[in-house]
Amino acid sequence: MNYSANQKFITNHQGDTLETRLNNILTDTQYFDILVGFFRLSGFKKIFHNLENVEKIRILVGINLDKQTYDYLGFTKQTEFDYFNDEVVKDQYKQQIQNQVLNDPNEHDLELSVLKFIEFIKNKKLEIRVYCRGDLHAKVYISRYNNRISNHIKGSVITGSSNFSENGLNAQREFNVELRDDADLNFALNQFETLWQDASEVSNDFIETITTKTWLNDQITPYEIYLKFLYEYFKEDFQNHDNEISQYPENFKQLQYQQDAVNSAFRIVNQYGGVFLSDVVGLGKTYMGTMLCKRLIEKNHKRVLVIAPPHLIHKNNRGSWNNSFEDFHFKKNQFECYSIGLLEDIIKKEKTENYDIVLIDESHRFRSEFTENYPKLTEICRGKKVILVSATPYNNRSSDLFSQIKLFQSETNSTIPDCKNLKKFFIELDKRLKNLDRQNDAEEFIKISKENAKKIRQKILKYLMVRRTRTQILKRYGDDLAKQKITFPKVAKPQAIYYEFNDYEDEIFSKTLNAIKNELTYIRYIPKTKHKTLSNEDKAGQNNMKGF
Repeated sequence: MNYSANQKFITNHQGDTLETRLNNILTDTQYFDILVGFFRLSGFKKIFHNLENVEKIRILVGINLDKQTYDYLGFTKQTEFDYFNDEVVKDQYKQQIQNQVLNDPNEHDLELSVLKFIEFIKNKKLEIRVYCRGDLHAKVYISRYNNRISNHIKGSVITGSSNFSENGLNAQREFNVELRDDADLNFALNQFETLWQDASEVSNDFIETITTKTWLNDQITPYEIYLKFLYEYFKEDFQNHDNEISQYPENFKQLQYQQDAVNSAFRIVNQYGGVFLSDVVGLGKTYMGTMLCKRLIEKNHKRVLVIAPPHLIHKNNRGSWNNSFEDFHFKKNQFECYSIGLLEDIIKKEKTENYDIVLIDESHRFRSEFTENYPKLTEICRGKKVILVSATPYNNRSSDLFSQIKLFQSETNSTIPDCKNLKKFFIELDKRLKNLDRQNDAEEFIKISKENAKKIRQKILKYLMVRRTRTQILKRYGDDLAKQKITFPKVAKPQAIYYEFNDYEDEIFSKTLNAIKNELTYIRYIPKTKHKTLSNEDKAGQNNMKGF
């Protein structure tokens, strides 16, 4: 032993730790008994390497276990064990062993020590029992030496303030004393034996819990690991969010696919500051956006600013945002709707800081940042939760998405995992298409475009977007739709009809297009522009129709 014979006290001060003392003692120990109220695996981790040559280890613990060991052993409340006989304790213990280890630290040293703990139990080298006759707050470590120690020293007893934990062994300032007199050793052993006989054996239960209820299980199949991954990844979406909205419209059909979209979007917008609601046309994005805003308002947000095309905010349109918000019982001071062409009016008339949510319908209209309105929209969205509603947020170039994402994410310091510099990411994607002509390099252009789209989905949109097709909805939510008597129209697959021009017809067609392309005014769609007293809002609406 590498310590002075008269050094009785251990304080965990200036290198004089209980961990060091025990590891020194264990090199010459044949039998090692631990009697503690608090047993922690972190303590076993600190000494298990020096237990290899110990012939027998007995650990007697109280019910006062830490959370980590509590979870490993499957215990619940201490009081459940205080007044029962051994068999009842064991039965209760087995019932509670289902208490899973949900938050294991997953440290390599801990894994090694736990596996060694199990090995010792299987080899009958280690036993662990739980004392259930009342509270046990002792801290006693009893070592009986082998023949390498002088015959007149049979062993030692360390007792004091240190529990069997990492903190107790070395981190906290403690006060322990080591006793080597035979009388002290015999007294401690007699007390230990008495308590040991009254304790419940839990060694095999420990093994069962570790090997069947925790990640330390070599029987887990790759498929089960995959399922665990899916659960962890989608855990928040799987959680029950029933009745998250206080009041639905009368006779409103609460469709599960819409509720799941709202749940996902709620998580995304809170984590990343914004979200794309991009289900295909006809799945009810207006209702989803409204329910999402309702959830946010009921979680202490203040007001919603809705920016949408004129026909989607007009009260005469039954499906407008105004009507949807009123149907969901928003108070008048909780939302305001503006035409997508009146951003200047929003800045002039509204105190935008009074809004903390901005919902933009047909957000693809802002896919270019080099427009007059884009800086205005950026100013409006700054510091707010942003909900972007569009079935087609991505059209030709990756920059289409970049301009919309920048409404709620920093372009060089984003919170998207593994993509801090969004600007660099999108510039590199656009560079791949820069020297390709859509017509002359069609095959390569399509190939690179598909590769870019895949990267965007995998690196960006999986964090920011909720998007499903009708086919996916029918496959995942078919039973719920049938129950609610909801059907989608069946659309026949498009059929290609080919025709060819001869050289003369092709020439006439091309000349005609070139002659009229700059003269097209789309007056059929914007007749109100000829009205002398047209309001600014109507002018904006007409121009939006033309641009669409």
